[in-house]
Amino acid sequence: MHFKTEISLKPGDRLGQDGFKARLTHLAPVLVSLSVGILCAHVLFASPIELYSVTPFSEDPVGSLGNAIYFVVLVGFGATILFLLLKRKRDRLIAIVVGFSLATAAFLLSFVYLSAALGLFGFPFIEILVPISFLLTMLVCYIIFKTRSKFGDFFVLLLGGALGAFLGACVPTLSTVLILCFLAVYDAFAVYRGPVGKIAREGLEKFRGLSFTFRDIHMGLGDLTFYSMLAGHMLIYFGLSPCLASVFGILLGCFLAFKMLEKGGIFPGLPFPIAFGLVFGFLVVLFSHKMGFEFIGLALGGLRSRPLPLFYSF
Repeated sequence: MHFKTEISLKPGDRLGQDGFKARLTHLAPVLVSLSVGILCAHVLFASPIELYSVTPFSEDPVGSLGNAIYFVVLVGFGATILFLLLKRKRDRLIAIVVGFSLATAAFLLSFVYLSAALGLFGFPFIEILVPISFLLTMLVCYIIFKTRSKFGDFFVLLLGGALGAFLGACVPTLSTVLILCFLAVYDAFAVYRGPVGKIAREGLEKFRGLSFTFRDIHMGLGDLTFYSMLAGHMLIYFGLSPCLASVFGILLGCFLAFKMLEKGGIFPGLPFPIAFGLVFGFLVVLFSHKMGFEFIGLALGGLRSRPLPLFYSF
């Protein structure tokens, strides 16, 4: 899956000549995507389906560091490939790569969440999941790539929330923290010196499905995914209160990033939201009775099948 992780203005606003002002309403799509992610995380937590870690290395300090580097390399490689294709004007190949990536993600997420939802109700006919997931994938791809309507942007919000919740559920705590921190640092580099910023300057219209537009602001699918990864992980592993605190931190960080756009241009979408989300979320964790000690055990102990009572700290 290729991610785009930057926030930018529409081309006409690059120098701020239209007087762009950050407003709370600009947070609406982020809040919608986070809400979807939290709902998806709750479904995964409550369902009897078994989830496995999707990280390639073990959950110890060295392995978690390897997992973080793996994700950064994966994201960086994808962004570089897309930039090279854009530079060589391979528009058709870009459409194929983006379409295949989104279709794969949509099918996987449809299958996982339908399995989880059916598991909640004890529905036995699992064999219908493949055709239903396929139909949903075709619907999503048609709306995003063919209709070119606002519904396409809405489905990008849904994909970001659902994919982030899935990653938050399947990546252990220490790896999650390191992955998000490393990606935030990489994002700052990639936007100003690397392929992400160059893609944003060359033109985002060729990457429909990997970004969305809301009131003069462009945001990448990767931003939404990693925001929801943090919020979903906090909900599943630590409870509702840390999750809400991380959501507040993410929204605060997004608003500060939007304020930076008042000067025009582009700004990395991960550093502020991830930093505030992690700090606020784990502050609540550390001040919630024995949860601070539980966090140390989680960070060093790896993925737990059913980590903590969902509303432990509410």
